Amino acid sequence: MKAPRTARRPGPLTRVTRDARPFLRARTGTALRLGGWSLLEFVQTFLGGYGVARALDHGFLAGRPLTGLLWLAVAAVAVLPAQLATRGVFGRLADLVEPLRDGLVRRAVSRALVGALEHPTGTTARSLSQVTHQSEIARDGWAGLVLTLRSFVFTVAGAVAGLLALEPRLLLLVLPPLVLGAGLFLATLVPMAARQRDYLTADEAYAAHAGRTAADLRDIAAAGAAARTVTESGELADAQVRAARSLARWSGVRVVALAVCGRFPPLLLLLGAPWLLRDGLTPGALVGALTYLTQALAPAVQALMTMLSTVGGRLLVVLDRFTDAPPPPAEDGDDGRAHGHGQGHSRGLDGHDRGAPTPRHAPVAELDTVTFAYGPAARPVLDRLSLTVAPGEHLAVVGPSGSGKSTLAAVLAGVETPGAGSVRWLGRPVRAADATSVRVLLPQHAYVFTGSLRDNLRYLCPDATDRELAATVDALGLDPLLTRLGSLDAPVEPDRLSQGERQLVALGRAHLAAPPLIVLDEATSRLDPAAETRAEEAFAALPSALVVVAHRLSSAHRADRILVMDGPHTRCGTSAELLRTSALYRDLAGLWEPDQPLRDDGGSNDPLRDDGGPNGSPGDDGGSNDPLRDDGASNGVLGNDDGSNGFLRDDGRSNGPAGPVRENGRSNGSSNAASRGGGVKSTPPPSPV
Repeated sequence: MKAPRTARRPGPLTRVTRDARPFLRARTGTALRLGGWSLLEFVQTFLGGYGVARALDHGFLAGRPLTGLLWLAVAAVAVLPAQLATRGVFGRLADLVEPLRDGLVRRAVSRALVGALEHPTGTTARSLSQVTHQSEIARDGWAGLVLTLRSFVFTVAGAVAGLLALEPRLLLLVLPPLVLGAGLFLATLVPMAARQRDYLTADEAYAAHAGRTAADLRDIAAAGAAARTVTESGELADAQVRAARSLARWSGVRVVALAVCGRFPPLLLLLGAPWLLRDGLTPGALVGALTYLTQALAPAVQALMTMLSTVGGRLLVVLDRFTDAPPPPAEDGDDGRAHGHGQGHSRGLDGHDRGAPTPRHAPVAELDTVTFAYGPAARPVLDRLSLTVAPGEHLAVVGPSGSGKSTLAAVLAGVETPGAGSVRWLGRPVRAADATSVRVLLPQHAYVFTGSLRDNLRYLCPDATDRELAATVDALGLDPLLTRLGSLDAPVEPDRLSQGERQLVALGRAHLAAPPLIVLDEATSRLDPAAETRAEEAFAALPSALVVVAHRLSSAHRADRILVMDGPHTRCGTSAELLRTSALYRDLAGLWEPDQPLRDDGGSNDPLRDDGGPNGSPGDDGGSNDPLRDDGASNGVLGNDDGSNGFLRDDGRSNGPAGPVRENGRSNGSSNAASRGGGVKSTPPPSPV
């Protein structure tokens, strides 16, 4: 039984021609206009040889010099319209050349982005070479080929028409060497294209190796792999040299073809001149034929072959390397892997579906027994964590420093891949290709680039209207910044913005995009409480799900649910539920476990107020024991300066009259709030005051 034949892959010329047809078909009008301007070159070529022949036969040799001069003048004047047509030719040429380069760059960028999303660890410098080097080769080569081919077609047509008008028998001497040289030249096309392809492959391999080496210099030095790296570099350089030499040898064969086409026809015409003159050929016709050969045919053929030999093969190979650009991602099937990289549909940042519909009532984000650790032997930061974020839900994440809040945000946003468990967006496994359409992750350090405020805000949503921009500016309180800059189109210099202004710009960018999931990882840490409240309320008004890594408990109080993290230990619920069930949350809130309900009038139960205010009355000097103060002087847990009585000092110790801090970062049960009036379960230590 014969083995089934495998389908043969089309050759490079077939592949390039297949992709070139729609490109050229769409520009038929441009090509026709280019040909219209080139007709003047046909007229110039025809009159060049014909005028010389008539000037001799009917002018100078016939004793009529005035007639001869008139014919020479006709041949000379024919040059002027051809020169005037140059402007029109180059104008139409731009309409053919620039769209080609733009299309190739788009293909290369598309391939690079899709490849990076499908194989994040396997990116190469191939696309960089295509965008910066190969696309320019294609652009210049295509422009030169169009100009040369256009000139060749109309010049040869003019010369052949002139030879037929002078004496048809002249073609018997002129055509054979032209056909022989052209055949020899065509025979070198395939091997030359192969050698050119080998050279470009070697060039890309060396560029990719150089890029990897530059990125891994530290690892190479640490592993002692310098000698091996140098050897690999030498081998790749030698391969490139061998490819270049093979290409040069085939170029030598083309030189022979050029000589046959360009030098043999005039030589054969001179050798056959006696026979032609005896057979009735006029001297003027002979000189006119030589004029066609030396001034028109030979230069046109030589220019075409030189162009094809030096640029044509390289252009074919370069264009062929762009023909395998991948199609846009298609929808995942049900068998997609978590964090898989199959083809899938995408959703716009406006949340509108661009492909197959998402499962109805599916959570925006879902963690299923997720475990994550920074290293195989490291202690898990997340340990079998399951979490569901519903559409439109507002979830706050709180916990001591180092408890895994930012790690959770990264895993939830698809930036980090869990070691075990699965992450799903909108009911489907997380895919890198869906990242920008499903979620926005804003870190503490906001990214603002040099450009206009409009460009910064529309970075994730380029099609946003002025009305949408105005709504975002109003919702987030960007009016002071807009007033200071002058307009949305005013330039933004990131170094001249405060940290809070940078965060507001980044928040505006996310608010304008409004994807299904918005994750704020301390993205409001540089805002004052009023601005932070306004920003979170603006995001809460969106239909998007909002996850906030909170640095102030006021953020947690605004959330629908609160996730308390203490390393791998987590607890989730409302603020009231967590006050009853989570000792860590009570510590974070600066509260003891009370025997009586907490006061709701905002007055302090603390008898050890530093401002001398009465028990239960708010102090007037800003020395309140409110755990949500933002000046860091709070007796609560979230003060940020070294003078805080709070729980979360940068050194992990409490300044309050609390007992020793446990290794997990939580208080041993004592705090500045420990002497609140009535019925505490633990006896507070003596006050140091």
